[in-house]
Amino acid sequence: MERLAVSEIIKKIEAEAPFEAVAEDYSFTLKIDEYVPYVCGAVHDGHQFRKELWENCIHTEYERWFEEDPCTKEFIKTHPIVIAGCDSRFEYDLNRDPDNAIFDLAWGKQLWKEPLSPSEKKQSLEKHTEFYSVVHALISKLEEKFGTIVVYDMHSYNWRRWDREVPVINLGTSNVDNDRFGDLVESWRKSLSELQLPHDIKATSKINDTFFGNGYFLKFITQNFKNTLVLATEFKKIYCDELRELIYPEVVSAIEQQLQQKVKEHATLFYNTFNK
Repeated sequence: MERLAVSEIIKKIEAEAPFEAVAEDYSFTLKIDEYVPYVCGAVHDGHQFRKELWENCIHTEYERWFEEDPCTKEFIKTHPIVIAGCDSRFEYDLNRDPDNAIFDLAWGKQLWKEPLSPSEKKQSLEKHTEFYSVVHALISKLEEKFGTIVVYDMHSYNWRRWDREVPVINLGTSNVDNDRFGDLVESWRKSLSELQLPHDIKATSKINDTFFGNGYFLKFITQNFKNTLVLATEFKKIYCDELRELIYPEVVSAIEQQLQQKVKEHATLFYNTFNK
């Protein structure tokens, strides 16, 4: 893996060069083994938190971890194109628009002892801007090369705060073109419902049951690129004990190994459907 400036990352994309890089400021990673008509993303995988913010933050390290999406990059790591955030959403949230990416309140609790200075906010928002400049360059290149593409936008969610039974996988589709892509959304939902999980966990999968696909990563791509479907895919945190900050590696591994095939099969179906 190389450490590259965002301008260098974009040049490599434009030249269709395979590479694996971390951004110069360590805010995100991008791997491109080969240029294919699908992308895997994990914008909330990161846990890094800028040291100069530590003393001012009211939330504990555990409280931040609880709301992040650990292991979502792990689920998709073997695929040819993987983009993932390294920084915690508590510094700036890549799945929110720039005006709302920095929290004052986070899940009902004040985040900062003292309000952040304009320069502290600016430093975080520059990382948000640079990430999306790379996303724009990447999707532009892939649409130009393949016509239509699909993005697997991986997330996870805490289930203990729900007072009803919730699905193991939720797809949020309120901001995608369901008239055009609805059949492919359903085929992805069905494929995920067939996951074989340890401990007799039944892989229930639903559409717009817990979340509706309102994230900025999906909206940014969908609004800027008319031939790209973004599948906001939320896994219930069955792969960890969210109250003890404990990861279950056997569950993570089962998901990752099966997604190796399932993502590839679905991406092939998508491409063949829309590029006849």
